[in-house]
Amino acid sequence: MFMWMAPVAILYAFNHNLLPGSANLSPYSMTLVSGFLAVISVNVVIAFYIYMAMKEPSEKHEPDPAFLAEAKASVNQSTSQAEASVSQSTSQAEDSSHSLKKKE
Repeated sequence: MFMWMAPVAILYAFNHNLLPGSANLSPYSMTLVSGFLAVISVNVVIAFYIYMAMKEPSEKHEPDPAFLAEAKASVNQSTSQAEASVSQSTSQAEDSSHSLKKKE
């Protein structure tokens, strides 16, 4: 929420001369300064978010065992289907090469 509120508030304050000294700036300078400060505010919010995420204890989060079992089964099923598909296409290729040799 702060990610969009901070830059919009900065741009609003500059455009409505709510910040001291902003009325003395040329329109070009006001656009540059307000845009620069809006971008800086987004970066500050992102840095704060990263700081809070790094501060959180890592042992607090443990994956759900049921989810892990389901994910492993899904991966195993995908790999077994891929292997079956590869072996089936290999056997079809061998069959077609044998039939070509018989015709000769």
